[in-house]
Amino acid sequence: MFKAYLKDVAPYPRWWPLVNRESLRVDLMAGLTGAIIVLPQGVAFAIIAGLPPAFGLYTAMVTAVVAALFGSSLHLISGPTTAISLTVFAAISQFAQPGTAEYIELALLLTLLVGVIQLAFGLARMGVLVNFVSHTVVVGFTAGAAFLIANSQLKHLLGIDLGAGTSFIGTWQKLALHIGETNFYVLSVALATLAIALLLRRFFPKSPYMLIAMVLGSILAYFLGGEAVGIKTIGEISSAIPQFHGVQFNYDRIRQLMPNAFAVALLGLIEAIAISKSIALQSRQRIDSNREFIGQGLSNIVGSFFSAYAGSGSFTRSGINYLAGARTPMSAIFAAAILLAILLLIAPFAAYLPIPAMGGIILLVSYNLIDFKKIRKILKSSRLESYVLAVTFFSTLLLDLEFAILLGAMSSLGYFLYKTTHPHMAIMAPDPEDNYRLKYIIRKKGLRECPQLKMVRIDGSIFYGSIEHISELFDDLYKGPEKFCLILAEGVNFVGLAGAEWMAEEARRWKEKGGGLYVCNLKIIAQDVLEKGGYKKEIGEDHFWPTKREAIAEIYTHLDHSICLTCPARVFRECQTFAGGQKQTDTKLTAPTIG
Repeated sequence: MFKAYLKDVAPYPRWWPLVNRESLRVDLMAGLTGAIIVLPQGVAFAIIAGLPPAFGLYTAMVTAVVAALFGSSLHLISGPTTAISLTVFAAISQFAQPGTAEYIELALLLTLLVGVIQLAFGLARMGVLVNFVSHTVVVGFTAGAAFLIANSQLKHLLGIDLGAGTSFIGTWQKLALHIGETNFYVLSVALATLAIALLLRRFFPKSPYMLIAMVLGSILAYFLGGEAVGIKTIGEISSAIPQFHGVQFNYDRIRQLMPNAFAVALLGLIEAIAISKSIALQSRQRIDSNREFIGQGLSNIVGSFFSAYAGSGSFTRSGINYLAGARTPMSAIFAAAILLAILLLIAPFAAYLPIPAMGGIILLVSYNLIDFKKIRKILKSSRLESYVLAVTFFSTLLLDLEFAILLGAMSSLGYFLYKTTHPHMAIMAPDPEDNYRLKYIIRKKGLRECPQLKMVRIDGSIFYGSIEHISELFDDLYKGPEKFCLILAEGVNFVGLAGAEWMAEEARRWKEKGGGLYVCNLKIIAQDVLEKGGYKKEIGEDHFWPTKREAIAEIYTHLDHSICLTCPARVFRECQTFAGGQKQTDTKLTAPTIG
């Protein structure tokens, strides 16, 4: 067993047999596209995280390569992301000033802790935990993060000093006081860069529109006067090559950063799994969540020693990678190599990149984060999911991000628990107009019910968590005139010990009333506890039937037929047969005798 476990979790490129000459060719082209896309993104994300621009590029190279080598997805591209960058900024800015040496050391320590947590999750095979965090939480958090990202760029867009680490509401309060100090040269560069990017994306969607927009924004800033009129630049990128950088360990710092590290680790894993599974639906690939955890953990651990900060899967770059025809993770390795080559050529020119132009691009990136289509679907289709979305979104805006993530996850888990402990139940009745198929009486008005038999459909498991909710309905049914009850159990996947005890007790109640409790369509696997615990015998072996028709036919033989004679409903086939036979008998009794 231990050997099987080691084989399952051992980090090595399992996709290597898929590599051939043709795959290398298409992966190289996909890597070229990815390198061009990530160049402006990496710089923008590092600025969001409060780190030097080069750190975003290091993350795009180191993290992407390690995650590609040891993950399970063929198309997932890891690296810096907006949500992670913002979370890193929120986590560290409370302890150090962004951009300082202390801030950088804390960022690298945080990245190492994130990687260790993710790796531990993978080695412990806890990939299933991600399934309990709904996609609604990711949508809500990402939308909230988009607002925070845009909020953090207001000072760069307007040229106003609003301070660092200000809350969402605090930023707008300061803005209201200082809006008159707006630098229109700065604002012009930001808006022009944003407009150019939007136009290029609209008419030339396959072009590196963000990169082109930043170049043209830089030219505009130069002609407007540059730093002489208050248009600041990002400064020189010190080195294009990721260099080894030891992580400084400090117990007090580790204790301070651990809650934030856990939140960043959880968010990174959720992003990576959600993105890889989304693309896998199109590529028809099976994703191993545990293996993806290991890949993400190792990428952050290794990255922390090469000036890379916490990264995760990128939906934009992963989607482009797949659409570009990538077949193996070699595309991520090619992208990192090409990005390094590009940086060696253009790094000296990056010093002239104006911060307002970056702000305009970041504004576009934050807008793209909001999944308006998904939000509309959630709001339209589910009230409970809408609550989860709203809780996550507003907590992201108003609370610390680590609490927002955990609160969203708790809301998602609460939604799951509510749905499992409140199974849907429906009173059913036959529809004579549709070959006596059972219909939900609330959805089809006018259906008649048998005065002696109540039929209830349960869609959900019968276990300790759902007994109270189920009992409430059956208590109300028991007060009615019906003496028989049929549970339509095709929607029941599991009956626990508490559920079996409840069914046995309910059967005794209906028997004491002069009737009985019957069950039909209950899956064989769901009857395990009933059979092994002897509850099926207590209820009665002949009270379980494989089909509704057989169950109703059996129950009908036990009904009070004197009531059937005067019953106006006649909802079952058996009612019609009985009525016809009784009519024929009455005719024979009243006919004159011949002879």
